[in-house]
Amino acid sequence: MNHTPQTVIEVPQYFDEVDIDHLMYMIADMLGRLIDHNDRIPLTPANLTRFHSRAPPAITVSDYLRRIVRYTSIEKACLLILLIYIDRVCERHKTFTITSLTVHRFIIAAVTASSKALCDSYCTNSHYARVGGISIQELNTLELEFMFLIDWQLICSGETLQQYYANLVKQSTRYRRAVPASECDNYESAMPMGGTDTNNNTK
Repeated sequence: MNHTPQTVIEVPQYFDEVDIDHLMYMIADMLGRLIDHNDRIPLTPANLTRFHSRAPPAITVSDYLRRIVRYTSIEKACLLILLIYIDRVCERHKTFTITSLTVHRFIIAAVTASSKALCDSYCTNSHYARVGGISIQELNTLELEFMFLIDWQLICSGETLQQYYANLVKQSTRYRRAVPASECDNYESAMPMGGTDTNNNTK
């Protein structure tokens, strides 16, 4: 049986120039690999958080991100910074895991918080709640819990975002970044993301 080679898509060198649909796909793919790894870790009462659902939501992570992009006009930085938030939370709370039970609530809480921190204009919590498929009361609770988990550290430098973007593309089999040959190694040692670290890290 012949298999058609997958077409590799070239994306811009810098994250603020990439099509948001491509960025969304790469982030969903990274989270999917992270979830595949973390779902193998036994769940114990000590690991339960407000972000845990009783069962994995029916909507996939990719479709959930697509819904958020479509109905909130989220900026690229707010989408990319989700990966940084995951690393920050997991560095502070070693037992916290991004799994099929936690990822959706984590995403909508993080998007709500990042939009307020990074954007001049953003939606109301009631709108984010509708888009995320939860009640406004639950989103308010999750947002506050998220802020405590991350110790209110919502900002990062543009350089850090760029490093995460470069390594996100590097980890993807579907994309490659348009980088001049002289700059190919600039970010090699900065953020070796892989999504297979113990527990959660996107590094």
